[in-house]
Amino acid sequence: MLKKGNLRWWIIGLVTLGTILNYLARSTLSVTAPTLKEEFSMSTEQYSWVVLAFQATYTIMQSVAGGILDALGTRLGFFIFAVGWGLANMAHAFATGWPSLALFRGLLGATEAAAIPAGTKTVSEWFPPKERPLATSAFQMGTSVGNMIAPPLVAFCILYWGWESGFIVTGALSLVWAGLWYWGYRSPAEHKKLGEAERAYIEEGRADDVQGKPATRKEVLKSRSFWAIAIPRFLAEPAWQTFNFFIPLYLVAVWQLDLKSIALWAWLPFLAADFGSLAAGLLPTWLMKKGANLITSRKITMTVGALCMIGPACIGLAGSPGVAIALFCVGGFAHQMLNGALLTLCSDVFDTKTVGTASGMTGTIAWTGGMMFTFLIGKSADVYGYDPLFVALAALDLVGAVVLWVLLRGRK
Repeated sequence: MLKKGNLRWWIIGLVTLGTILNYLARSTLSVTAPTLKEEFSMSTEQYSWVVLAFQATYTIMQSVAGGILDALGTRLGFFIFAVGWGLANMAHAFATGWPSLALFRGLLGATEAAAIPAGTKTVSEWFPPKERPLATSAFQMGTSVGNMIAPPLVAFCILYWGWESGFIVTGALSLVWAGLWYWGYRSPAEHKKLGEAERAYIEEGRADDVQGKPATRKEVLKSRSFWAIAIPRFLAEPAWQTFNFFIPLYLVAVWQLDLKSIALWAWLPFLAADFGSLAAGLLPTWLMKKGANLITSRKITMTVGALCMIGPACIGLAGSPGVAIALFCVGGFAHQMLNGALLTLCSDVFDTKTVGTASGMTGTIAWTGGMMFTFLIGKSADVYGYDPLFVALAALDLVGAVVLWVLLRGRK
């Protein structure tokens, strides 16, 4: 028997590296936020408008980016967006106040929107169903690795070269990756280094795939499967947005930590999120070996993650910044576990020709939820504090788990 090869894992490794740099670029702002608030005399509400500029364009463009990826192909489409986000991130260094910062943030959101749809589409193209959870977990781990790298790297840049350098360095790294992607990626049908044994393995595994997949945009929007993913993502995304954009501000506002302390501790929740991504890849495989069908394995994984969100709901009870960070770690683990299950479902239940579009549209709905919650934080955090907001995040995820089970009941 011919050795089937591992080119598909090298491909997902390249996607993971791109996701790391995508999230490193977007996380640069959260690390520089305390410095920029002082530099530009920004209030928390003004900062929330800067964040909302990113979220608004990212929200709208996910659906557009998914369609572009399906139309142009993953290779060219992802390359164009990566060049765009690298340049947009570097432009932040030329901001002179919160309005111009919001403008550049909006450009970054519009171009970064392709990352998750591109990753989901790559998984659909390159992996049989039984390997998709682990492949999705691999590129999803890039989201938390990028967030994990950002505090020490960007803080180092700020301390030695000024806040502008953080944006220049992280943006330039993305441009380097864009060239690497265009050089190294091909679809399975076009990749000259894909062996026949591995090609056959990928194709034969599709015999176990979900049947009756929506193959057009209209069919996607009419399918119960789409809303079973989109609604839980809408309810779950606020947690990840809060962890991404507000952990440093929370640590400064509630525990009065300085920049060096933030750099030392703020990356830990994203390390825990990596383990959550890994759990999202391993648990479904174990459940299927125990007899669960493909769809049920994803639903159980999402539900376990939602239950773990009870941890960050208790942050208001923390008696020290260390306990608060530990509970944020539980939240990072929980979110990436449940989100990984939902992303894998996207590649499971939609046709390869429409998975980018479907993933983009569910992402648009998800980020609408994140944007609304960010607006709520900007309006209420300075008045009521963060504690009620953390409780709300857990409640939303538990509701999302119920919706998933109800809408996908009977689906095999």
